[in-house]
This record gives sequence, structure tokens and C-alpha cells, in this order.
Amino acid sequence: MNFFIGCAVWAYKGWLGELYPQGTRATEFLHLYSRRFTTVEGNTTFYAIPNAETVSRWTTETPPGFEFCLKLARDITHKGLLVPYIPAALDFLAGMRPLGKHLGPVFAQLPPSYSPASIDDLAMFLEAWPRQESPLALEVRHPDWFREPHTTNLTQLLETLGVGRVLLDSRPIYSGDDDPQLQSERRKPKLPLQFSVTAPFCLIRFISHPNLSVNQPFMEEWVSQIQQWLDSGVKIYFFVHCPLEERSPNIARHFQQLLEQNAVAVPPLPWNQLDSPPNQLSLW
Repeated sequence: MNFFIGCAVWAYKGWLGELYPQGTRATEFLHLYSRRFTTVEGNTTFYAIPNAETVSRWTTETPPGFEFCLKLARDITHKGLLVPYIPAALDFLAGMRPLGKHLGPVFAQLPPSYSPASIDDLAMFLEAWPRQESPLALEVRHPDWFREPHTTNLTQLLETLGVGRVLLDSRPIYSGDDDPQLQSERRKPKLPLQFSVTAPFCLIRFISHPNLSVNQPFMEEWVSQIQQWLDSGVKIYFFVHCPLEERSPNIARHFQQLLEQNAVAVPPLPWNQLDSPPNQLSLW
């Protein structure tokens, strides 16, 4: 497949009755999730690295074609300079190898404190990652990365090494009349969006507004952009977040509908194969 779509997590009890049948046990969430979507962001590894038994279970519970895009642990990416944590990063990858074909690109999310002043450290870290064995993507959050000459320098570094760019689109949550993040402990940053691909793949993190109508113009823009990239042979992973996590699955399903309605050549959504295709969702 060249297009994957999913959410940030799979173990969310608020999806009972909609994504999962009522009465589903937490131990069944991954099995069911992986038969409704084709990828998951795997935020869980940012907070705790799973043991070998857990990774093995992930492998056996998911069907062929499903991929995990796992986030490097914060103890690797959020402790200052990256070079001292190269061994830890390689150990992280070694622990995920049992996933086999279920392992998609790993991504490193850098904190807002990590600035372009550390680009040499970043380059050494990226060079040490075995990119031919496992694709790596990068998300930066310091505002200076989005200003010249740092934007160009980072793009050239990523292109040279074949490291993907994580595209964070938080525009929807800053576009409505209300602030949907008021009850959220971790606010998403308000940063410029760069429609730029630096590798044969890219990860898109779409931070959706709970009100679907607010998302619509941004989704339509993404439909056009994804069509262009797919035509160019880029593999795309599209993740839907929402401050009200209950709504993430249906927002992702709606985006799949938009792609299909615009004749974008994407694989069918497994969720839609389980029951009759969804009606056009109301713009709540």
C-alpha cells in the first residue's frame, strides 16, 4: 500500500460503541483497531518502551499490511543533545525489530527547546540511525526551524540522508471561534506548515477540530496535496488527532471519504469493509 490512515492511539475506552463494540475488553482493542485502520502513530512508546513480550503480542494481534509508526521514547529525544542517546535509540530500534513488516517509519519528535543551534548534533544522530534498515522521520518544534536559513539547512540535511519530515498541521484547532484544547493537558504547538517531502515517505499529523466543518477546508487542501504526492510515488501515513479523542476515528473516516469522492487512488478503509459504507457524516 502507498497510503495508510489511522489515529494516535488504539487503547481508548471512549471509542466503545462506535469504533469498538460495547463490552470490548481493553486487551482486544489492538486486534479490533488494526482491522479498522491501517496504521497507528503509537504514542505509547514515547512514554514507556514496551518489553519483548508486548512487542511480540503486537505482532501476532495485527493483520498483514498493518504498520506501527512508533515515536522514539522521550528519554531519548527530550534530554538535551541527541548524540549521547544514540546507543539508546539503537536499542529502541532493536527492541522493535520483532514487529518485522508491521514496523513502519519510526519518528523522533524534538522538543521546543531543541533549536537550530544544535544542527550538528542532529546531523550526527540522524547519520547514526540505520536508515536502510528502518526509515526515520523527524518532527521539529522550535520556531527557528521554520525561519531561513534554518529551514533550508534542515531540508537539505533530511534530503541528503533520506530522513522523512513529519508534517504537523495544527491549523484547524486554531481556526475556530472556540479553543478545543482548554481541557487538554498537552497543547499542540502553533507552527507553520511546510508542504515539503524529503524522503520517499512522509508522516502527516492532522490535529483536527472537534467541529468537522472547521476541518473541511484544510482536509480539502490535503486531498489535493496527497493526490500529487501519491502520483509522484510518495508513501503517505496520515494520522488524525483531536482534542476530543472520541471524535478522531470518525474524522479519519470522513477524510477517507473525501479522498474516495475525489477519486484519489487510496486503498479501501478496512473499517468500511466491516459494515455498510458510512453515510456522509454530519458536520457537527
